[in-house]
Amino acid sequence: MGSLDDTNFTSDSPILNEFKPLDPEEFRKQAYQTVDFIVDYYKNIEKYPVLSQVEPGYLRNHLPNTAPNEPEPFESILKDVQKEIIPGMTNWLSPNFFAFFPATVSTAAFMGEMLCTSFNSVGFNWLASPAATELEIVVMDWLAAMLKLPKSFMFSGSGGGVIQGTTSEAILCTLVAARDRALERIGEDNIGKLVVYGSDQTHSTFAKACKIAGILSCNVRSLHTTTDTYFSLSPTFVRATIEADVAAGFVPIYLCLTVGTTSSNAVDPIDQFADMASSHGIWLHVDAAYAGSACICPEFRHYLDGVERADSLSLSPHKWFLTYLDCCCLWVKNPSLLVRALSTNPEYLKNKPSESNSVVDYKDWQVGTGRKFRSLRLWLVLRSYGVVNLQSHIRSDVQMAKMFEGFARADPRFEIVVPRRFALVCFRLNPNADSEPSSIELMNRKLLDWVNSTGRLYMTHSIVGGVYMLRFAVGATLTEDSHVIAAWKLIKEGADALLAG
Repeated sequence: MGSLDDTNFTSDSPILNEFKPLDPEEFRKQAYQTVDFIVDYYKNIEKYPVLSQVEPGYLRNHLPNTAPNEPEPFESILKDVQKEIIPGMTNWLSPNFFAFFPATVSTAAFMGEMLCTSFNSVGFNWLASPAATELEIVVMDWLAAMLKLPKSFMFSGSGGGVIQGTTSEAILCTLVAARDRALERIGEDNIGKLVVYGSDQTHSTFAKACKIAGILSCNVRSLHTTTDTYFSLSPTFVRATIEADVAAGFVPIYLCLTVGTTSSNAVDPIDQFADMASSHGIWLHVDAAYAGSACICPEFRHYLDGVERADSLSLSPHKWFLTYLDCCCLWVKNPSLLVRALSTNPEYLKNKPSESNSVVDYKDWQVGTGRKFRSLRLWLVLRSYGVVNLQSHIRSDVQMAKMFEGFARADPRFEIVVPRRFALVCFRLNPNADSEPSSIELMNRKLLDWVNSTGRLYMTHSIVGGVYMLRFAVGATLTEDSHVIAAWKLIKEGADALLAG
């Protein structure tokens, strides 16, 4: 790889005269080369360590200090991707990736992303890209219907949906709308009285959104959960906390429920919180980032019971719906509250369709102004696979998780820490029930470190109710039964060596 050398630069350089950043035939050639490269990566992905084995700073030592002055052959660049970049990748698409929650992909979504990127549409308002706006409206209603959401969340009813980047953005946007609704009533000087609620299992995104929205950290209630409710929020406890805050002069404005928490897949019972939220004027948001996708299957739909009483719902198809990062679907019951909180109207964006109030301008439904044509990905996934294949995909992952759960239950040295929901198994090595909690934790930390150090699979951990546990999340697109079986054999091998030592 070359490096920048100012002494070689001349204003009449022939490179500048011949520069064509988008030559169609060169694009065709390099695109074919890139697709071949990607296909080979997918075919050979099991040959790479799942968790990258490089040391911090490795890449800076391998690359030049400055950008090249002269153009370099595309073939050389691809060779360096293979040689320098892939070793530093934690391979989320590996079939042996069982960490966090999966980031799923598919051929259809990749084709959608190619189209999205090729158009480079910046659809901040309807006029900037009518197709981008209207397709998003269509697919958000399609997915809402698949989830059996009420008409109050659909454009065909009185609500509507928008594709955000991540859950972080969805929570922030709805929180700002809830904040402004409250401040219109009590006055902006009283922002210090606003109180919001989530559980101690709510994603850390919530605390970050509160900070950005100006909610005082001391007014963010992280409510304790217990094993009695399998780490779901207790309606009785939440009601008591809200009533105590009201008595103390605070103004409750937002309650974030979760369907499928990150640590253990706990589910907060939506229908049991609707009345208390309504009676106190609290915005009720449902974060179903991971598990919401499963609710297209009738056997899982009951986890959304009561959602018709919520103000908003978000789920992330990039987690379990084969749609590539980033794609978070947010539905709101009252879009005008979102628009009122987030809209801007500079002169240079004014136009007749927007001023007629007959179109949707998605810049007013999100934090930023510019936005990608994300709906193309979701549209291609829905059309290419249909509901039946997407349901089959979800069910297959759940069955593999059940299989792994069976392995862990059958080995007396292991235990299931919380009941399995969806495709996440939370377990730990605990061969002696009389062992001290600290020694059990240390044992499991060592087991996790050993398993991940092999590069043959990747898991992560969490702590719930003070218990350190291992998380086995099934769902990478390429994962099959054989990978789950091999993963269990490796975990057993690690446990054998640990206990023998």
